Amino acid sequence: MMKMDEKPTRKDPYKRPISPAKRRWLIITLVIVLVVGGILYSLADRYLIRHVQVVVADENTATVATGTNNDSSSTSTTATEVNATSDDWNYSSDDMKVNIEKVQTGSGSDQITYYVADVQLTDASMRTALADNSFGTNITENTSEIAAANNAIFAINGDYYGFRDDGVIIRNGTLYRDSPTRDALALFNDGTMKTYNENEISSSELLAEGATDTLSFGPILIQDGEIVSDFSSVKIDNNFGNRAIQDANPRTAIGMIAPNHYVFVVVDGRQDDSRGMTLAELADVMKGLGATVAYNLDGGGSSTMYFMGRVVNNPLGRNQERGVSDILYLTEGQGL
Repeated sequence: MMKMDEKPTRKDPYKRPISPAKRRWLIITLVIVLVVGGILYSLADRYLIRHVQVVVADENTATVATGTNNDSSSTSTTATEVNATSDDWNYSSDDMKVNIEKVQTGSGSDQITYYVADVQLTDASMRTALADNSFGTNITENTSEIAAANNAIFAINGDYYGFRDDGVIIRNGTLYRDSPTRDALALFNDGTMKTYNENEISSSELLAEGATDTLSFGPILIQDGEIVSDFSSVKIDNNFGNRAIQDANPRTAIGMIAPNHYVFVVVDGRQDDSRGMTLAELADVMKGLGATVAYNLDGGGSSTMYFMGRVVNNPLGRNQERGVSDILYLTEGQGL
């Protein structure tokens, strides 16, 4: 019997129970959304989201004027009042000489355009700099931006250490990462450089020997004056989006002819007037330039050569730089 204060209940004719099949479909959809969302976040965290591990103290105390005038020469001064002359392709002071040449070979679809910088140092030192003055992953700036922030006269892109989480990374005498993985290059305070296997020489040994910087990319192109490999099975890493490194691509390489005498090569590629170089072709070029040691750095869209306030080559075939995590550069008044 219904009590006086009770109201009769009515079933909502528009509200139907969820069928087991529809319930399963909703659960499956929710699981798929969660899984896809997790994957997308993981990829963004790995390749897009900035992770700053160390903010590097700003050691940039020199001021360099790198403008050019109408007679193709200029005077560059630093805190130590170093006089220098320069034009679009040359720089000369008491401490360094830089000569850049544009080289074109082949024709049609086989044409290659690349730039060679011959650098001789006396009292100056090669330096490295990090994007946004910070060490970590997914921290990038254009090569020209990092170079300008450090008053660079000359610069190239580095090894893009921030695209991976392994390798031995020493920069300007500080060890930032110690995860031995591959063949690498070490720069020393006596103006020499050497290639080495990260698994065979420890970071502490390198620092004790006077290493100022290490670069972890590769492969080694020249060792003891000889081309080291046919490069047919070279593998740098398994990162998402990598192209086959053996193909013709834009390239950046560093080599040493003698202590404090370096050669840098940046190759344009993936464009109408330059197909890029294979690793074997790059090694041949470095050997022909007289390099006794040579090492391949990050290439592709990263390949950039900067000189006296301008980008010399044609990144990405559109005069458009791609952000990188680090550079090698030269400037006056900052010897180690």
